[in-house]
Amino acid sequence: MTDSEPRGEGYEAQHVHSVYEEIASHFSSTRYKPWPIVERFLKELPDGSIGADVGCGNGKYLAVNKKVFIVGSDRSTNLIKIAKEHQPHAAVVADNLSLPHPFGCFDFAISIAVIHHLSTPERRVEAVQAVLNLLRPPSGGNKNSGRVLIYVWALEQKDSRRGWDEGHEQDVMVPWVLKSGERTKKEKGQKTQRDGVVNSPPEETVAPAPKEDKTFLRYYHLYRKEELEHDIDEAGGTVLESGYEKDNWWAIASPRQQT
Repeated sequence: MTDSEPRGEGYEAQHVHSVYEEIASHFSSTRYKPWPIVERFLKELPDGSIGADVGCGNGKYLAVNKKVFIVGSDRSTNLIKIAKEHQPHAAVVADNLSLPHPFGCFDFAISIAVIHHLSTPERRVEAVQAVLNLLRPPSGGNKNSGRVLIYVWALEQKDSRRGWDEGHEQDVMVPWVLKSGERTKKEKGQKTQRDGVVNSPPEETVAPAPKEDKTFLRYYHLYRKEELEHDIDEAGGTVLESGYEKDNWWAIASPRQQT
């Protein structure tokens, strides 16, 4: 990353969106286990709730709670092809800052490891606001109704293999290495199970192994402690709960009540 390269939509197209299009199949093969707090949030929702997963990736959270319906969205067409396997849930290609949904149409939302890919403070706040705008007002005292769960990578992760911590540069490029001859689990013949039926993966989700090692660099903004809460406040939200889990800061928020 160079200081002379202006950040914004074009920067993210090059250093985020195009990368995930290239690595979608291999990336998906490494993303299959729900994080505990996300799983808890989804399973505590009232039956029949309808929600949004903004930046859903391969859709691994869409079917965590079979008693709710989720509409996933992601900029990557290749990841959305994989996410659509999680029937009966929906998945559409959409940008976080240009979501196709009407305001106030969902009971809940999640945004997991997405907003840290926005490359300016203003765009990150706008991304939080876009998700908050989707929510209906809380109703009936139901836990998690009218709320969003947001996760972002933390700056403070000195015990991780990355070794980042306070004082480190917050705007970084993170490599994803696709090794020569490396095949995804699906390429090796692993079958998927959906609604009790075992199926072979669709052909379009399988990427050929590269002929030589290829490294892709993805842009991340590493959030320091309380920065996510600040962005939620700036976006017009109220933080209801927050914490740290596995090198990530997370927060549950709702739109600020108008007085």
